[in-house]
Amino acid sequence: MKFLGNVLSTVVGLFLFFMVLFFGVIFVAAIFGGSSETKEVKNNSVIELDLSKVKTDYAGKFHFEDFDYFEISHDGLSDVINAIDAAKTDDNIKGISILNDNASLGMAQIKAVRKALDDFKKSGKFVMAYANTYTQKEYYLNSVANTIYLNPIGDMEFKGLSSEILFFKDFQDKYGIKMEVIRHGKYKSAVEPFLENKMSDANREQISSLLNSLWKSTLTDISKSRSIPTAKLNDIANGLLARTPEMAKAARLIDKVAYEDVYHDDIRKALKVDMDKDYNTISILEYANNVATTSKSYSTKDKIAIIYAQGEIGSGEGDVNEVGEGSMRRALQEARKEENIKAIVLRIDSPGGNALTSDLIWREIELTKKVKPIIVSMGNLAASGGYYIACNANKIFAEENTITGSIGVFGLLPNFTQLTSKVGINSEQVSTNDNAADYSVFKPLDEKYRAFTQEGVERIYNTFVKHVAEGRKMTFSQVDNIAQGRVWSGSDALKIGLVDKIGGLDDALKYAADLVKIKNYKTQNFPEYNKNFEDLLGKLGIPFMKTKENFIKEEVGEENYRVIEQIRKAQAKKGVQAAMPFQIHIQ
Repeated sequence: MKFLGNVLSTVVGLFLFFMVLFFGVIFVAAIFGGSSETKEVKNNSVIELDLSKVKTDYAGKFHFEDFDYFEISHDGLSDVINAIDAAKTDDNIKGISILNDNASLGMAQIKAVRKALDDFKKSGKFVMAYANTYTQKEYYLNSVANTIYLNPIGDMEFKGLSSEILFFKDFQDKYGIKMEVIRHGKYKSAVEPFLENKMSDANREQISSLLNSLWKSTLTDISKSRSIPTAKLNDIANGLLARTPEMAKAARLIDKVAYEDVYHDDIRKALKVDMDKDYNTISILEYANNVATTSKSYSTKDKIAIIYAQGEIGSGEGDVNEVGEGSMRRALQEARKEENIKAIVLRIDSPGGNALTSDLIWREIELTKKVKPIIVSMGNLAASGGYYIACNANKIFAEENTITGSIGVFGLLPNFTQLTSKVGINSEQVSTNDNAADYSVFKPLDEKYRAFTQEGVERIYNTFVKHVAEGRKMTFSQVDNIAQGRVWSGSDALKIGLVDKIGGLDDALKYAADLVKIKNYKTQNFPEYNKNFEDLLGKLGIPFMKTKENFIKEEVGEENYRVIEQIRKAQAKKGVQAAMPFQIHIQ
C-alpha cells in the first residue's frame, strides 16, 4: 500500500508540475505575445489604409488582476487618426494608399477618417484609392483621395440611403408569442414592430428626416472632394448613373478605370521607384502602434482625459464593446482625482441601454463636473441612454451625421400565454399577497401590473427630461416637445439645442484645452477594464481556451453572430430601458 501511495504521490506531483509549467508558458506567451513591437518605417514609404480590423474608437486598456498584468491595444479609430496626423510631418511617409478597404465603421467614424485624410493631403503628400467594387460607404471614404481607381469589371453603388424595419404583430398573433409593451414617447419605435404590422406616420417621419439629413451631409463631403454639385450627385443616385466603371468615370465620381497592377505602377511613378521593384509599405495599424508607443516630450505635465463610452449601456464591469457601470464610474473618479488632468472629454458612441446604469453614470458626471469641466464628443450615435449621460456636460460636440436624441424609455415583457394554451399547457399560481407572484410569461398581463410598470416608465421618462432640461438650460416642456423617443441627426440636433457645436473629437479636445487655458497637453485614455485569468486565456489562439463567443463567431460567421448577440442582449435586459428606439441599418 505504501508503494502504491508513493506512485500516486509521484503521479500527482508530475501532473501538478506539468500543469504549472503549461500555464506558466501560456502566461509568458500571453505577455510577450501581447507586447507591442514597432516596425521600422523605411524611407519613401506608403501607408496602407486597411480599416477592416478597426472596430471601435478606443481599443482599450486591460488589467488582468490575477497576475497584475496590463495590456494596451493600439488598433482603435483614435489611434488611426493620430497616426494619419503624425504621418503629415514624417519625412519617411510619402502618401497613403486605400486598397480594397472594407471598413465596418459607422458613418460618423468614416467622416472622421475622411477629415484626417483631407488634412493629410494639405501636406502635399498623396492619397490614392483603388477598389474592385465600391459600396456606398466605401466610396464615401475613398472619395477624399486625390485619384480614385476602379477595376474594369467592377461596379459601384451610389443610390442614396434607405432603411428597412421588420414587423412582427401578425407573427405574434399566428404563433401566440407576444411582447407586452409599456412605453413613453410616440417615436419610441423600438417597440413598434411588436404593436403594428406597418410603420406609423410618426416613425416614417423621423426615419425620413434622419436619412435625408445624413444623406445631405454625405453629399456635401463628396461634392467638396470631387467638385461636383450636390444636385448633380442626387441625379446620379436617382438614375444609378455610376453603376458601371465607365459610367462612374463619366459622372466624375472616379478618375481611372484600371486593374490593380496599373494602380501600383502609378504609385511607383509618384515615388520615383523602378517599375520592376517593390515600393515600401507599412500598414496603418503597424504605423499607429509606432506612433502610440513612441515617447512624446512635452514641456508640461498637463493632461486632458478622454473617457470612451462605446456600446450598449449595462450593469457590471463593461468592455470596449459595452458601457459598464464599473469601468465608467471608476474612470470618472480617477480622472477627477488626478491633479495633472485639467479637463475631461467624454467620447460617446452608444445606443443606450439600461436606464438605471445610465443614471448612475450621469450622477458620476455631475460629481465630476463640480471639480473639472466635461466636454462631450459624440461619434456614430449617442441616443437614449447615450444622450442621458451626455446631457449634463459643459459642452456637447456632434458630427453632422451623428444619430442622437431619442429621449424616451420603454419596457418589453414577453408573454407566451397564447402559445402555451395552444399546446395544452396551463399555469397556476399560489400567493400570500395580491402582488406576490409578480409577472409571469405564462399568464395574461395583469392590468394592475401594467399600471405599476407604466408608472415606472413615466417616472424614468420624467427624470430623463428633467436632466436634459437642466443640462441644456431648457424648460421641461421644451425638451418634451423634441423628446418622445425621436432620433435626430447631429445637424438637426444643433438646431433644436440638443448639441452645441458640430465637430469631432479633435474639436472637443481643442475646446477643452481653451476652456482650462492650456496649450501643451497630453491625452490619457480611459477606462481601464479589469479582467481575470479566463479572459487572458481567451485572448490566446489555443482552441480549447477560446471564449464561447469566439467559438460561436468562428462557426456561424461575424454577421450571424451579431444576430445571436442581439437576441442574447434582448433576453438579458432587465428593468426599464433608455435604449436606441430602433436598430437602424442604413443601406
